[in-house]
Amino acid sequence: MQKLATTNGTGAAQRVLTTVWPLLALNFFMADFQAGIGPFLGVFLLDHGWQSGLVGTVMTIGGVAGMLVVIPAGAMIDATHSKRAWVVAAGIATIAASAIILLSQSFWVVAASQVATAIAGAAIIPAVNAITLGIVGQRGFNRQNGKNQAFNHAGNVVGAALSGYLGWKYGFGAIFLAAGVFGALSIAMILLIPASSIDHAAARGMKSGETDTRASGFSVLFECKPLLVLAAALLAFHLGNGAMLPLYGMAVVSHSHADGPSFVAITIIVAQASMIIASIIAMRMAESDSYWLVLLISFIALPVRGLLASQLVVPWGVYPVQILDGVGAGLQSVAVPGFVARTLDGTGRINVGQGAVMAAQGIGAALSPGIGGWIAQLIGYPAMFMVLGSFALISIGLWIVNRSSLSAEGPSVSEAPLAKA
Repeated sequence: MQKLATTNGTGAAQRVLTTVWPLLALNFFMADFQAGIGPFLGVFLLDHGWQSGLVGTVMTIGGVAGMLVVIPAGAMIDATHSKRAWVVAAGIATIAASAIILLSQSFWVVAASQVATAIAGAAIIPAVNAITLGIVGQRGFNRQNGKNQAFNHAGNVVGAALSGYLGWKYGFGAIFLAAGVFGALSIAMILLIPASSIDHAAARGMKSGETDTRASGFSVLFECKPLLVLAAALLAFHLGNGAMLPLYGMAVVSHSHADGPSFVAITIIVAQASMIIASIIAMRMAESDSYWLVLLISFIALPVRGLLASQLVVPWGVYPVQILDGVGAGLQSVAVPGFVARTLDGTGRINVGQGAVMAAQGIGAALSPGIGGWIAQLIGYPAMFMVLGSFALISIGLWIVNRSSLSAEGPSVSEAPLAKA
């Protein structure tokens, strides 16, 4: 009996080594490359003669493209057994699309690059969530996703610090080189995860052994009130939040003549460091309570952030403004996938549901740069930050009014053995 227990313990440890640690490493390395040049795009284009309104417009074009494909991408990830290939393809496409901007800064080249990046991003996030769910199951998802997000935010901190230094020392070309290295490491990590370790029924929210024909129809998404309320609340939140980071960087660089790459790097580092702590707190809160309170706190952070940003368009203002960004985004990075996974458990449509919620987020995030950029150009950055922050009041109202249906979104979370890495 003792020998059998030892063997079982060794087998569990081996599973953790071969699946969970490569998954955590994937989340760390993919952080730097998944959004391409990301927040550096605004100051890069300003440095090449663009105006804030046009920068916002090109970001909006990419956001709309991502929004249009995210639900079909979720459906295909539900259906496919080649989930690792989706991560590889999305990573390669993102790096290649971002690199094109270095060759030409014409409007349509930049717009096409942003479209390709957004489409790749629409696939990579639900694919990684599905792989996580397929490895640890519903019972272990909250804990493992919390760890994934902590590693992802840590990867953003390291990537932003490295990019800021390389951009200051060698220029924007070095930022793309660093993203390429992180992308190659991400591809290596996903290939280290054995395909056999992913339960594809569990990955889409079905019980092990059930066939795809048992999955619910797409109508389940429109009949699920908690999912609809979540989507509406997130749309309003991201309408304000989507452009806050790049526009705050642009505002401070324009007013204070700070070094663009270095300052943008600081905005990312401060926010992502806060997100590491926030994601761990969200994971712990969800284990003892529902996701309702976690998401409410995330919504409240945005109006406060908008108010502070409007008053602190100075280099040191990055610390309070971006700490609040970390609170909102860090809590949501754990709570949103967890809420959807619990709500749609048993339907076989979890990744379509994740796609639907991401589409709602995408609508808000896509419109946000255009709205914010033109407001800033017409009446100034301070007023723009106040307007963007106020959109989250809609999210707070929806969340409080519908509390009774949202607080009981699913069964309590308990820890799975595989998620103890």
